[in-house]
Amino acid sequence: MANCIVAQSGGPTSVINSSVVGLLQANKEINAFNKVYAGLNGIEGILKGNIIDLSSLSESEINEFRYTPSSGLGSCRYKMKKLEESTEEYDRLLDILKSNDIKAFFYVGGNDSMDTIAKLGGYAKKTGIDIKFIGIPKTIDNDLMFTDHTPGFGSAAKFIATTALETYLDSSVYINNGIFILETMGRDTGWLAASACIARINGKPVADFIYLPEVAFDIENFLIDVRKRFEENNKVFIVVSEGLRNSEGKFITEVKSQAHDKFGHAQLGGVGAYLKNLIINSSITNRVKSLELGVLQRCAMHCASDIDLQEAFDVGRSALKFALEGNSGYMVAIKRESNAPYKTSHILVEADKIANNVKYFPKELINEEGNHIKEEALDYFLPLISGLPSLVIDNHLPKFRTISR
Repeated sequence: MANCIVAQSGGPTSVINSSVVGLLQANKEINAFNKVYAGLNGIEGILKGNIIDLSSLSESEINEFRYTPSSGLGSCRYKMKKLEESTEEYDRLLDILKSNDIKAFFYVGGNDSMDTIAKLGGYAKKTGIDIKFIGIPKTIDNDLMFTDHTPGFGSAAKFIATTALETYLDSSVYINNGIFILETMGRDTGWLAASACIARINGKPVADFIYLPEVAFDIENFLIDVRKRFEENNKVFIVVSEGLRNSEGKFITEVKSQAHDKFGHAQLGGVGAYLKNLIINSSITNRVKSLELGVLQRCAMHCASDIDLQEAFDVGRSALKFALEGNSGYMVAIKRESNAPYKTSHILVEADKIANNVKYFPKELINEEGNHIKEEALDYFLPLISGLPSLVIDNHLPKFRTISR
C-alpha cells in the first residue's frame, strides 16, 4: 500500500493543524494509505529530506495537535522557480516523493501555496508521474477566490471582534476620552478589518469608522470625519486595515518601509501609528492610542471559532477523498449552501485559478462614505465565529503540541 504526505506553507492560522488531523482521521477510517507522512517546513523542508511519519501518533497526541495554534509542522515561504526557467527542483522533489512511495501530496496554504500545487500537478501530469497534488485552503486574510471563506478567517474575525469590544470598553471610561485606533492585518483586502462590524454593545457597533484597502484612503475626509465625531461624542473608535492605499494605489505605510518578503510582497504595518500622528498634528486631540494586533490574529486559539476548527478539519478529510478519486492540481473550496441554518459543501477548484488572484471585500457591503460596513455583512460573518474550542488544559493553561523530528 502506498503512502501520502502533507505539509504546511505560508502564514499560520489558529486552526491550520485541524486540517492535518482531518486528513489523518479520514485515512484511518478509509485505510487508503499505509502511512501519512509530514513534510516539516513545507516544500523547503521536503527538499532537504525533513520528513516524518504522522501515522504513529497516539489519539491523545493527535487531539492535542488539533487544538494547537500555528503551523505545527513548521512552515516556509519558499518560491519554486518557474518551470520554464528550471525543472531541477521539481525533479528533485518528485524523486523524493517516489523514493518514499508517496502517491498523494497535500499542501495546506494560501495563494502562493496553490501556485505551487498548480505547478507540481501540471508537471507531474506532463511527465507521466502518478502522484496527486491537492491544495487545502488556509489564510486568515480570506482572500482566496472561488471559496466562500477560508479556514482560519473565522477565528481571526472572532478575535478581532472580541478585541474591539474589550478595547472599546477600556477606552471609554473617562470623562475626557480620546481616540482609539485598532489596526488589523490585511495586505490587499479588508475582510479582517470589516469583521469588526460584528462587535456591538447594546446593539450598536462599537467602531465609529472602519477603513479598508478596497476604498482609496482620503486624508482630508478622514480628518473631517474624526474631528466631527470627536466633537460630538468626546471619543472615537477606529478600525483600520494595514493595507490602506491612497488614490494612487500606493500603500500608506509603504513609503516608510521598502522591506519585502521572498514573494515580493511589501512588509506592512504601522498604519495605526501613521493615523495617530495625523490626528495629533491636526490638533483634534493629543489623547490618541493605537494598537496593532499583529500575529495575535492568527494564533489566538483561546478565542478561536469552533465552527472554524471543524471546517478546517472537514476540508482535510475531503482533500483525501478527492485525491482518491483521481483528482490532481485542485484546491478544496467551501461552498455556502445557506445561512439559516448554516450549511456548506465542498467543491474542487483548479489551483491555477486560485494562484495569483485576490478575492476582495465586496464594495456593495461598504457604505457610500467608504468608512464603515453595511448591516447586510453580518449575515456573512456571524456563522463563521460560532462556538468555542474544547481545548486540552494542563496546569490551567492550554496544552499545545507541535510535531518535530
